[in-house]
Amino acid sequence: MQELTIQEEIILTAIWRLKEEAYGVLIRKNVTEITNKKMMYGTLYNTLSQLLRKGYVSKIKGEPTSVRGGRSKMYYRVTQDGLKALQKARELHRSIWKGIPEFAIE
Repeated sequence: MQELTIQEEIILTAIWRLKEEAYGVLIRKNVTEITNKKMMYGTLYNTLSQLLRKGYVSKIKGEPTSVRGGRSKMYYRVTQDGLKALQKARELHRSIWKGIPEFAIE
């Protein structure tokens, strides 16, 4: 299992939070809320492609809608391997910060 990049971790957690509603626009909105930084759609979809190749997400085609000119949304789900990767990332963060007290920048 490969370690997640920070970008992959952020996007995976956004998909996990959104559950059944995880599609491009809402994933990007959630990432912006989490990080206070805008993510370009190209960056989002490139990272989603990486996560698909790694087997950390699956992609499901939704029903066509008239709002989208008859096109379907692509919904993303975190796979079991994706959940394991997120758990490993969380454990790594805990290990890195273990024993370091809270600090404030003046």
